[in-house]
Amino acid sequence: MASDIWRWIGDEKVLIDLVASLSLPMLFLVVAAATALLLKSADSMIEGVVQLTRRTGIPSIVVGATVVSLGTTTPEMFVSVTAAWMGNPGLALGNGVGSIICDTGLILGITCLLVAMPANRYILNRTGWVQVGAATLLVLIAVGSLLLAEGEPVLQRWVGFLLLTLLLGYLGMSYLWARRLGNGQSKKYDSPIMSIGRSSLLVFLGLVGVAAGSRILVPCASEIARRLGVPEDIIAATLVALGTSLPELITAITAVRKGHPEITLGNIVGADVLNCLFVIGAAAAARPLAVPGTFFTFHFPAMILILYSFRVFIFINRDGRFRRWQGGWLVAIYVAYVALQYILSLGMHEGG
Repeated sequence: MASDIWRWIGDEKVLIDLVASLSLPMLFLVVAAATALLLKSADSMIEGVVQLTRRTGIPSIVVGATVVSLGTTTPEMFVSVTAAWMGNPGLALGNGVGSIICDTGLILGITCLLVAMPANRYILNRTGWVQVGAATLLVLIAVGSLLLAEGEPVLQRWVGFLLLTLLLGYLGMSYLWARRLGNGQSKKYDSPIMSIGRSSLLVFLGLVGVAAGSRILVPCASEIARRLGVPEDIIAATLVALGTSLPELITAITAVRKGHPEITLGNIVGADVLNCLFVIGAAAAARPLAVPGTFFTFHFPAMILILYSFRVFIFINRDGRFRRWQGGWLVAIYVAYVALQYILSLGMHEGG
Protein backbone atom coordinates (compact mmCIF):
# COMPACT_ATOMS: atom_id res chain seq x y z
CA MET A 1 0.00 0.00 0.00
CA ALA A 2 2.80 2.41 0.96
CA SER A 3 4.62 1.70 -2.30
CA ASP A 4 1.44 2.44 -4.29
CA ILE A 5 1.06 5.81 -2.54
CA TRP A 6 4.72 6.64 -3.20
CA ARG A 7 4.32 5.79 -6.89
CA TRP A 8 1.21 7.98 -7.15
CA ILE A 9 3.09 10.91 -5.54
CA GLY A 10 6.35 10.59 -7.40
CA ASP A 11 5.84 8.58 -10.59
CA GLU A 12 4.48 10.96 -13.19
CA LYS A 13 3.54 8.12 -15.56
CA VAL A 14 1.14 6.53 -13.05
CA LEU A 15 -0.73 9.80 -12.59
CA ILE A 16 -0.77 10.59 -16.31
CA ASP A 17 -2.18 7.13 -17.13
CA LEU A 18 -4.91 7.61 -14.53
CA VAL A 19 -5.84 11.04 -15.89
CA ALA A 20 -5.85 9.77 -19.48
CA SER A 21 -8.51 7.19 -18.56
CA LEU A 22 -11.01 9.89 -17.50
CA SER A 23 -13.69 11.29 -19.80
CA LEU A 24 -13.59 14.97 -20.79
CA PRO A 25 -16.57 15.96 -18.56
CA MET A 26 -14.95 14.13 -15.65
CA LEU A 27 -11.67 15.99 -16.28
CA PHE A 28 -13.46 19.36 -16.10
CA LEU A 29 -15.16 18.24 -12.87
CA VAL A 30 -11.82 17.20 -11.35
CA VAL A 31 -10.22 20.51 -12.38
CA ALA A 32 -13.05 22.43 -10.71
CA ALA A 33 -12.74 20.35 -7.54
CA ALA A 34 -8.93 20.70 -7.48
CA THR A 35 -9.21 24.47 -7.95
CA ALA A 36 -11.70 24.73 -5.09
CA LEU A 37 -9.39 22.62 -2.92
CA LEU A 38 -6.45 24.87 -3.78
CA LEU A 39 -8.26 28.09 -2.91
CA LYS A 40 -9.78 26.78 0.33
CA SER A 41 -6.49 25.21 1.43
CA ALA A 42 -4.54 28.39 0.68
CA ASP A 43 -7.03 30.41 2.75
CA SER A 44 -6.57 27.98 5.63
CA MET A 45 -2.78 28.07 5.34
CA ILE A 46 -2.49 31.88 5.28
CA GLU A 47 -4.89 32.22 8.22
CA GLY A 48 -2.80 29.65 10.11
CA VAL A 49 0.43 31.54 9.33
CA VAL A 50 -1.06 34.85 10.51
CA GLN A 51 -2.29 33.23 13.73
CA LEU A 52 1.08 31.54 14.24
CA THR A 53 2.94 34.83 13.94
CA ARG A 54 0.54 36.48 16.39
CA ARG A 55 0.99 33.68 18.93
CA THR A 56 4.78 33.16 18.64
CA GLY A 57 5.99 36.64 17.71
CA ILE A 58 7.98 35.23 14.77
CA PRO A 59 7.73 37.62 11.77
CA SER A 60 5.36 36.36 9.07
CA ILE A 61 8.04 36.83 6.40
CA VAL A 62 10.21 34.33 8.31
CA VAL A 63 7.35 31.83 8.65
CA GLY A 64 6.77 32.19 4.91
CA ALA A 65 10.46 31.63 4.19
CA THR A 66 10.68 28.49 6.33
CA VAL A 67 7.48 26.64 7.28
CA VAL A 68 5.40 27.59 4.22
CA SER A 69 8.31 27.18 1.81
CA LEU A 70 9.16 23.75 3.19
CA GLY A 71 5.55 22.71 2.65
CA THR A 72 5.22 24.08 -0.88
CA THR A 73 8.55 22.59 -2.05
CA THR A 74 8.15 19.13 -0.49
CA PRO A 75 6.04 17.79 -3.44
CA GLU A 76 8.75 18.98 -5.85
CA MET A 77 11.34 17.17 -3.75
CA PHE A 78 9.38 13.91 -4.06
CA VAL A 79 9.08 14.34 -7.83
CA SER A 80 12.78 15.16 -8.25
CA VAL A 81 14.01 12.28 -6.08
CA THR A 82 11.77 9.84 -7.93
CA ALA A 83 12.92 11.22 -11.29
CA ALA A 84 16.55 10.77 -10.23
CA TRP A 85 15.92 7.15 -9.22
CA MET A 86 14.17 6.52 -12.55
CA GLY A 87 17.20 7.83 -14.45
CA ASN A 88 15.74 11.16 -15.58
CA PRO A 89 18.29 13.75 -14.36
CA GLY A 90 16.94 16.45 -16.67
CA LEU A 91 13.55 16.32 -14.94
CA ALA A 92 15.08 16.10 -11.45
CA LEU A 93 17.36 19.10 -12.00
CA GLY A 94 14.93 21.02 -14.20
CA ASN A 95 12.22 20.73 -11.56
CA GLY A 96 14.31 22.69 -9.07
CA VAL A 97 15.88 25.21 -11.46
CA GLY A 98 12.64 25.81 -13.36
CA SER A 99 10.76 26.44 -10.12
CA ILE A 100 13.31 29.06 -9.04
CA ILE A 101 12.89 30.84 -12.38
CA CYS A 102 9.08 30.70 -12.20
CA ASP A 103 8.84 31.66 -8.52
CA THR A 104 11.01 34.77 -8.80
CA GLY A 105 10.39 35.74 -12.41
CA LEU A 106 6.66 35.15 -12.76
CA ILE A 107 5.11 34.97 -9.30
CA LEU A 108 7.16 37.65 -7.54
CA GLY A 109 7.10 39.78 -10.69
CA ILE A 110 3.30 39.68 -10.94
CA THR A 111 2.95 40.37 -7.22
CA CYS A 112 5.17 43.47 -7.51
CA LEU A 113 3.05 44.65 -10.42
CA LEU A 114 -0.16 44.29 -8.41
CA VAL A 115 0.76 45.64 -4.97
CA ALA A 116 3.41 47.73 -3.24
CA MET A 117 5.48 44.77 -2.09
CA PRO A 118 7.28 45.46 1.22
CA ALA A 119 11.00 44.70 1.35
CA ASN A 120 12.11 43.78 4.86
CA ARG A 121 15.80 44.67 4.54
CA TYR A 122 16.85 42.86 7.72
CA ILE A 123 15.56 39.52 6.41
CA LEU A 124 16.28 40.06 2.70
CA ASN A 125 19.86 41.14 3.36
CA ARG A 126 20.33 37.73 4.97
CA THR A 127 17.91 35.26 3.38
CA GLY A 128 18.31 37.05 0.04
CA TRP A 129 22.05 36.41 0.04
CA VAL A 130 21.41 32.73 0.85
CA GLN A 131 18.97 32.65 -2.07
CA VAL A 132 21.43 33.97 -4.65
CA GLY A 133 24.44 32.30 -3.00
CA ALA A 134 22.91 28.80 -3.08
CA ALA A 135 22.03 29.14 -6.77
CA THR A 136 25.48 30.52 -7.60
CA LEU A 137 27.14 27.65 -5.73
CA LEU A 138 25.05 25.14 -7.68
CA VAL A 139 26.05 26.71 -11.00
CA LEU A 140 29.75 26.91 -10.03
CA ILE A 141 29.80 23.23 -9.03
CA ALA A 142 28.10 22.27 -12.29
CA VAL A 143 30.53 24.39 -14.35
CA GLY A 144 33.45 22.90 -12.43
CA SER A 145 32.18 19.42 -13.27
CA LEU A 146 31.85 20.46 -16.92
CA LEU A 147 35.45 21.70 -17.04
CA LEU A 148 37.12 18.99 -14.96
CA ALA A 149 35.13 15.80 -15.49
CA GLU A 150 35.61 13.48 -18.42
CA GLY A 151 32.44 13.04 -20.41
CA GLU A 152 29.08 14.42 -19.29
CA PRO A 153 29.15 16.69 -16.21
CA VAL A 154 27.56 15.12 -13.14
CA LEU A 155 26.44 16.41 -9.75
CA GLN A 156 27.81 13.65 -7.54
CA ARG A 157 26.14 12.46 -4.36
CA TRP A 158 28.54 14.48 -2.21
CA VAL A 159 27.07 17.60 -3.82
CA GLY A 160 23.61 16.54 -2.66
CA PHE A 161 24.79 15.94 0.90
CA LEU A 162 26.62 19.29 0.88
CA LEU A 163 23.43 21.09 -0.20
CA LEU A 164 21.36 19.28 2.46
CA THR A 165 23.92 20.24 5.13
CA LEU A 166 23.70 23.87 4.03
CA LEU A 167 19.90 23.55 4.27
CA LEU A 168 20.14 22.65 7.96
CA GLY A 169 22.42 25.64 8.52
CA TYR A 170 19.97 27.92 6.70
CA LEU A 171 17.02 26.77 8.82
CA GLY A 172 19.02 27.28 12.01
CA MET A 173 20.14 30.76 10.98
CA SER A 174 16.57 31.68 9.99
CA TYR A 175 15.45 30.88 13.52
CA LEU A 176 18.21 33.05 15.03
CA TRP A 177 17.42 35.95 12.66
CA ALA A 178 13.75 35.73 13.60
CA ARG A 179 14.54 35.90 17.32
CA ARG A 180 16.74 38.97 16.83
CA LEU A 181 14.20 40.74 14.62
CA GLY A 182 11.09 40.10 16.69
CA ASN A 183 7.62 40.42 15.25
CA GLY A 184 7.15 44.18 15.34
CA GLN A 185 3.73 43.91 13.72
CA SER A 186 1.51 46.94 13.97
CA LYS A 187 -1.65 45.53 12.36
CA LYS A 188 -4.79 45.30 14.47
CA TYR A 189 -6.93 42.18 14.35
CA ASP A 190 -10.56 41.68 15.31
CA SER A 191 -10.35 37.90 15.64
CA PRO A 192 -9.05 36.23 18.83
CA ILE A 193 -5.62 34.60 18.79
CA MET A 194 -5.65 30.85 18.19
CA SER A 195 -3.54 28.36 20.10
CA ILE A 196 -0.24 27.25 18.58
CA GLY A 197 -1.65 23.76 18.06
CA ARG A 198 -4.72 24.94 16.18
CA SER A 199 -2.82 27.46 14.03
CA SER A 200 -0.15 24.87 13.23
CA LEU A 201 -2.89 22.42 12.21
CA LEU A 202 -4.38 25.05 9.88
CA VAL A 203 -0.98 25.56 8.24
CA PHE A 204 -0.41 21.81 7.90
CA LEU A 205 -3.84 21.03 6.45
CA GLY A 206 -3.56 24.01 4.13
CA LEU A 207 -0.17 22.86 2.84
CA VAL A 208 -1.44 19.31 2.28
CA GLY A 209 -4.49 20.62 0.41
CA VAL A 210 -2.43 22.97 -1.77
CA ALA A 211 0.04 20.21 -2.62
CA ALA A 212 -2.71 17.70 -3.40
CA GLY A 213 -4.74 20.17 -5.46
CA SER A 214 -1.67 21.18 -7.49
CA ARG A 215 -0.68 17.57 -8.06
CA ILE A 216 -4.13 16.80 -9.47
CA LEU A 217 -4.86 20.03 -11.33
CA VAL A 218 -1.82 20.26 -13.64
CA PRO A 219 -2.02 16.83 -15.35
CA CYS A 220 -5.81 17.17 -15.70
CA ALA A 221 -5.49 20.63 -17.28
CA SER A 222 -2.74 19.33 -19.57
CA GLU A 223 -4.90 16.41 -20.67
CA ILE A 224 -7.84 18.73 -21.40
CA ALA A 225 -5.59 20.98 -23.50
CA ARG A 226 -4.24 17.96 -25.34
CA ARG A 227 -7.73 16.70 -26.20
CA LEU A 228 -8.75 20.18 -27.37
CA GLY A 229 -5.86 20.18 -29.85
CA VAL A 230 -3.31 22.41 -28.07
CA PRO A 231 0.25 21.48 -29.29
CA GLU A 232 2.41 19.49 -26.87
CA ASP A 233 5.16 22.12 -26.97
CA ILE A 234 2.84 24.84 -25.73
CA ILE A 235 1.52 22.55 -22.98
CA ALA A 236 5.10 21.74 -21.87
CA ALA A 237 6.20 25.38 -21.92
CA THR A 238 3.18 26.68 -20.00
CA LEU A 239 1.02 24.30 -17.93
CA VAL A 240 3.72 21.76 -17.05
CA ALA A 241 6.39 24.41 -16.46
CA LEU A 242 4.03 26.37 -14.21
CA GLY A 243 2.75 23.27 -12.46
CA THR A 244 5.66 22.78 -10.09
CA SER A 245 5.29 26.38 -8.86
CA LEU A 246 1.50 26.33 -8.56
CA PRO A 247 1.55 26.02 -4.73
CA GLU A 248 3.70 29.17 -4.50
CA LEU A 249 1.42 30.97 -6.99
CA ILE A 250 -1.78 30.15 -5.10
CA THR A 251 -0.10 31.07 -1.82
CA ALA A 252 1.02 34.41 -3.30
CA ILE A 253 -2.44 35.28 -4.63
CA THR A 254 -4.14 34.38 -1.34
CA ALA A 255 -1.60 36.22 0.82
CA VAL A 256 -1.98 39.40 -1.24
CA ARG A 257 -5.78 39.12 -1.28
CA LYS A 258 -5.83 38.78 2.53
CA GLY A 259 -3.47 41.75 2.97
CA HIS A 260 -0.25 39.91 3.86
CA PRO A 261 2.14 40.36 0.90
CA GLU A 262 5.14 39.86 3.19
CA ILE A 263 4.19 36.17 3.42
CA THR A 264 4.41 35.99 -0.38
CA LEU A 265 7.88 37.52 -0.37
CA GLY A 266 9.09 35.19 2.38
CA ASN A 267 7.61 32.15 0.66
CA ILE A 268 9.21 32.93 -2.70
CA VAL A 269 12.68 33.71 -1.32
CA GLY A 270 12.51 30.67 0.94
CA ALA A 271 11.22 28.45 -1.87
CA ASP A 272 14.17 29.49 -4.05
CA VAL A 273 16.60 28.49 -1.30
CA LEU A 274 14.79 25.20 -0.72
CA ASN A 275 14.48 24.36 -4.41
CA CYS A 276 18.26 24.55 -4.60
CA LEU A 277 19.29 23.07 -1.25
CA PHE A 278 16.32 20.75 -0.55
CA VAL A 279 14.87 19.66 -3.91
CA ILE A 280 18.11 19.40 -5.92
CA GLY A 281 20.11 18.38 -2.85
CA ALA A 282 17.81 15.45 -2.03
CA ALA A 283 17.70 14.34 -5.68
CA ALA A 284 21.52 14.41 -6.04
CA ALA A 285 21.94 12.61 -2.70
CA ALA A 286 19.57 9.88 -3.91
CA ARG A 287 21.47 9.38 -7.19
CA PRO A 288 24.13 11.40 -9.07
CA LEU A 289 22.55 13.87 -11.50
CA ALA A 290 23.94 14.27 -15.01
CA VAL A 291 23.67 17.89 -16.15
CA PRO A 292 22.36 18.22 -19.74
CA GLY A 293 24.07 20.79 -21.94
CA THR A 294 20.97 22.99 -22.18
CA PHE A 295 21.37 23.94 -18.55
CA PHE A 296 24.68 25.70 -19.25
CA THR A 297 23.42 27.55 -22.31
CA PHE A 298 19.84 28.26 -21.27
CA HIS A 299 18.44 27.39 -17.82
CA PHE A 300 21.35 28.40 -15.57
CA PRO A 301 21.82 31.81 -17.29
CA ALA A 302 18.08 32.57 -16.96
CA MET A 303 18.11 31.62 -13.27
CA ILE A 304 21.21 33.72 -12.52
CA LEU A 305 19.87 36.74 -14.43
CA ILE A 306 16.58 36.69 -12.52
CA LEU A 307 18.13 36.16 -9.08
CA TYR A 308 20.84 38.80 -9.49
CA SER A 309 18.24 41.25 -10.81
CA PHE A 310 16.25 40.63 -7.64
CA ARG A 311 19.42 41.10 -5.57
CA VAL A 312 20.04 44.48 -7.22
CA PHE A 313 16.43 45.52 -6.52
CA ILE A 314 16.88 44.72 -2.82
CA PHE A 315 20.00 46.90 -2.77
CA ILE A 316 18.50 49.95 -4.50
CA ASN A 317 15.09 49.94 -2.75
CA ARG A 318 16.15 52.02 0.23
CA ASP A 319 12.57 52.90 1.21
CA GLY A 320 11.60 49.28 1.76
CA ARG A 321 9.29 48.85 -1.26
CA PHE A 322 9.64 47.10 -4.59
CA ARG A 323 8.70 49.09 -7.70
CA ARG A 324 6.21 48.06 -10.39
CA TRP A 325 8.86 48.37 -13.13
CA GLN A 326 10.98 45.87 -11.22
CA GLY A 327 8.11 43.40 -11.30
CA GLY A 328 7.72 44.11 -15.02
CA TRP A 329 11.42 43.36 -15.59
CA LEU A 330 11.18 40.00 -13.79
CA VAL A 331 8.04 39.01 -15.69
CA ALA A 332 9.66 40.03 -19.00
CA ILE A 333 12.63 37.73 -18.33
CA TYR A 334 10.28 34.86 -17.51
CA VAL A 335 8.16 35.41 -20.63
CA ALA A 336 11.31 35.49 -22.79
CA TYR A 337 12.50 32.30 -21.09
CA VAL A 338 9.24 30.46 -21.80
CA ALA A 339 9.06 31.81 -25.36
CA LEU A 340 12.60 30.65 -26.11
CA GLN A 341 11.75 27.20 -24.74
CA TYR A 342 8.84 26.99 -27.16
CA ILE A 343 10.88 28.33 -30.11
CA LEU A 344 13.81 26.01 -29.44
CA SER A 345 11.51 23.03 -28.98
CA LEU A 346 9.64 23.86 -32.18
CA GLY A 347 12.93 24.25 -34.06
CA MET A 348 14.12 20.84 -32.85
CA HIS A 349 10.92 19.20 -34.06
CA GLU A 350 11.12 20.92 -37.44
CA GLY A 351 14.79 20.04 -37.75
CA GLY A 352 13.99 16.43 -36.93
